[in-house]
Amino acid sequence: MRKILIIGASSGIGAALTHLAQGQFQTYSISRSDAEPGLSEHFNCDVLTDPLPALDEPLAGLVYCPGSINLKPFATIKLDQFRQDLELNLLGAVRCLQHYQRNLQAAETASVVLFSTVAVNTGFTYHATVAAAKGAVEGLTRSLAAEWAPKIRVNAIAPSLTNTPLAERLIREDSKKQAAAARHALNRIGEAEDIAQMALFLLSDKAGWITGQIMRVDGGISAVRT
Repeated sequence: MRKILIIGASSGIGAALTHLAQGQFQTYSISRSDAEPGLSEHFNCDVLTDPLPALDEPLAGLVYCPGSINLKPFATIKLDQFRQDLELNLLGAVRCLQHYQRNLQAAETASVVLFSTVAVNTGFTYHATVAAAKGAVEGLTRSLAAEWAPKIRVNAIAPSLTNTPLAERLIREDSKKQAAAARHALNRIGEAEDIAQMALFLLSDKAGWITGQIMRVDGGISAVRT
């Protein structure tokens, strides 16, 4: 069975993907906290500061899930907050991809899945730090898709607001959750499995002719007004 690595697998989209991947892939996972027992071979690790685990096997896929949602008016944002978002969203992915590049190249074919946000393509107020960081992720996606072709495919997913622990403070109140849902053509916010299903598809051979793409799994908010 082909092996994949999911970084940030202990909650949210990463945890949902770890569940969905059972039976299709053998899964390694990395996160700062414990993952659900029995679903993967897990390493507790902070990918920004700790030594990354060594893997000897070829990797058919790598998914980098860590992200941030720090929403503030631009005038109140300290420069360090931009640095922190860039460190987590972009540089953490770069560190992992450089570390595991040989594992990906050792596979017959491989797929990398990164995460952007709908706020890169569609401007939203108070999203300056995350949109800037994820915009860099989109640039990295296209650059690596070109550099690593044809053996390694590289794509990114750009979700809208999704019901995960990361977004909990934005949707904790029912009124806020309903208001957010109403801004989407499909009249709901995303669920972790909605996004994880796209990640699983991009990892699979069914997506074998897709690379360098930003997949907008966003309830239609970037394209549709109702």
